[in-house]
Amino acid sequence: MSRSLLIGKFSKPAAALPRSLPFPELSPSTSAVTPTTAAETQAQLTNLSTLLENYIKKSPLTITPKELLRFFKCRLRHHPTLSHLDFHLFRYAATLDSFRHDHTTFEYMVRSLISTNRIDCLPALVEFISCNPCPCADGIFSCSEIEPIFRVCISAFCKTRRFDDALHAFDTMKRLIDGKPDVALYNIVIHGLIKHREMDKGVDFYRKMIGDRVKPDTTTFNILISGYCKNNQFMMAVEMFREMKEKGCSPNVVSFNTLIKGFFQDGKANEAIGIAREMIELKCEFSYVTCEILVDGLCRMGKVMEATDLMIEFMSKGVLPQDFEQFSLIEMLRNTRNTERALEFMNELWDKGYTPTLIACTTLIEGLRMSGRIGKAADLLRKMIDKGIIPDNVTFSCVVEDMCSVGETLEANKLRTLASKKGFCPDGMMLRILISGCIRECRRKEGEILVNEMLDKGFIPNLATYNMFMKGLAKSVG
Repeated sequence: MSRSLLIGKFSKPAAALPRSLPFPELSPSTSAVTPTTAAETQAQLTNLSTLLENYIKKSPLTITPKELLRFFKCRLRHHPTLSHLDFHLFRYAATLDSFRHDHTTFEYMVRSLISTNRIDCLPALVEFISCNPCPCADGIFSCSEIEPIFRVCISAFCKTRRFDDALHAFDTMKRLIDGKPDVALYNIVIHGLIKHREMDKGVDFYRKMIGDRVKPDTTTFNILISGYCKNNQFMMAVEMFREMKEKGCSPNVVSFNTLIKGFFQDGKANEAIGIAREMIELKCEFSYVTCEILVDGLCRMGKVMEATDLMIEFMSKGVLPQDFEQFSLIEMLRNTRNTERALEFMNELWDKGYTPTLIACTTLIEGLRMSGRIGKAADLLRKMIDKGIIPDNVTFSCVVEDMCSVGETLEANKLRTLASKKGFCPDGMMLRILISGCIRECRRKEGEILVNEMLDKGFIPNLATYNMFMKGLAKSVG
């Protein structure tokens, strides 16, 4: 479409904004302010004309792109009833003989239409930009801002599944820019097609990219590999992974993670583990996501012990990430009654310089308690305190109660004292448990010290409670 034909759609101005200018189509998102009668339309146009003249303090016939952009940003954009008329004013300005839009007004209008969900108007704007080049392109080179502007348009079309418009905008942009489009633009289209289940079209566009002699990057292949995996075409994903290497692209952690996850979806645990080991050989840095995918995939297949062995192997090779969350693996070992193996794994973490998380330690303590390994639960709690990992009151109270029930009240109290030095604040329930243990073990002296501590901290609500404790201790021998 030529400039003269497109501009012919707009009315020629008089001294101010023409009241009879056709009202632009508006999207449903602006229906609340769309006029329903000719009188309302004329009233809004009159208000817009007045607002513009008052802002620029001169005739609209002599407005410049810089002034129009400032009016858009500072005044019209925030107006409660006229903000939707920005495209109307944009088109009107194009009819002025002394005015010519540049890339700043193009960019503003594109972003405005997208942010206000007026995508229906975007194809017309794309066509207008193609027919009315930016003044920057008057020389031998094109405007450098055209490609970023079209990138925003293409992305918006892909997100709203308007792929015909996206492809048309892409072809239009290719004619307007110098050289080849950036690979990121191809990636946007490929990702949009694959995300909305147009896998074949996405692959076709990738082939078109190769035909245009644009070298794909790692992101391109990651999108395609992920698309094949989501469509259960795992062999094609492997082929694309091989093609990635043939094209000279180095796989990154996202590439490997996607492929590992795909193998688990296909029930091929050995192949997934093989890919993880290939990462180590290629010195591709592991991420905590990689480990989570491996642990989750193996555990879902009932291979909890294999997952544990694999994480220990990664630790021994020094590739296990420090931020790896051990909770899921510890929980699975606990749920499958492998608390001894979970404890071994926890000790491996300590020995290799990894710091287990509080929730992982708490989960393991609970598993040891439930399996009757009270001594090991207490040892783990003591180790946590030594390393500065302070447990919550509930977990601590449960361990203390278990220790008191097997005649280790003094050891439990020592553990409580050690934790208090590291910032732990015992509650009244824990002190009650310790006093009850002292009564059972006939430790009157230690029990009275605990009662006085409760009294000092305000944990004894009344005299009856105090007398109950002291009477119980008085019956003790010791």
